[in-house]
Amino acid sequence: MRETDPTRLHEADLDLIREAAAEAGRIALGYFGKNPEVWLKGGRSPVSEADLKVDRFLRKSLTAARPDYGWLSEETQDSPARLTARRTFVVDPIDGTRGFLEGRDTWCVSIAVIEDGKPLAGVLECPATSETFWATPAQGAFLDGRGIAVRQPGEPALVGGPKGLVGAVAEPLRSGIKRAAYVPSLAYRLALLACGRLDATFVSPNSHDWDLAAADLILREAGGLILNEFGQAPIYGRPEVRHGALVAGSGDLVRALAKTIDPQAA
Repeated sequence: MRETDPTRLHEADLDLIREAAAEAGRIALGYFGKNPEVWLKGGRSPVSEADLKVDRFLRKSLTAARPDYGWLSEETQDSPARLTARRTFVVDPIDGTRGFLEGRDTWCVSIAVIEDGKPLAGVLECPATSETFWATPAQGAFLDGRGIAVRQPGEPALVGGPKGLVGAVAEPLRSGIKRAAYVPSLAYRLALLACGRLDATFVSPNSHDWDLAAADLILREAGGLILNEFGQAPIYGRPEVRHGALVAGSGDLVRALAKTIDPQAA
């Protein structure tokens, strides 16, 4: 494979992370509904033995296959070494851990490869729903091998996300939207946009690269995008991996909602 052939390189990385995500999903599914051991990070955020087992597997397998790639994962202490790598794996071993521990099936393994702040390959493996989403640039987005696309928002538009952010939308825009049921996994919520089951979603401040990178690419290839209150898309792989309030969707709706973002509302 030549470094000058980016499409083939993206496809090779996609094949690698799809295979790794499938096995990671099987590992996680082995703990699902079986009361795994749980700890609290920072006194608030749960992490289970399933998260850690999946993280160890992915780090070992992916970095062995691409030793020159950086590594950024929710469950691995960050290292500045990743900033010197041309490409970096961005991983959330189980996105939606709270839902996973509650027995909800809307959680996923999220893996992306990023370069120059942008995702080049992305996979969401959702074993409890038997779904796999993936994308590479300019090749479209897929769900279980079938091409997917965002839908044209209806009346009212179905909008997900935190109650505070949805509620902060003022009239007359507010009368044209309906708040969707809560989905604990942000990555899965973005995937629902990509396959046309939601019209838009707000994202609370303090999401991280690992929550967004793979789903961002899938959504973008499906015809959507993620924006901040300035109408700008997220940049990934910087020293600071946290993001402010965001909105995701497509067309005029997402641009209108981006202008309403109140970073303090969540």
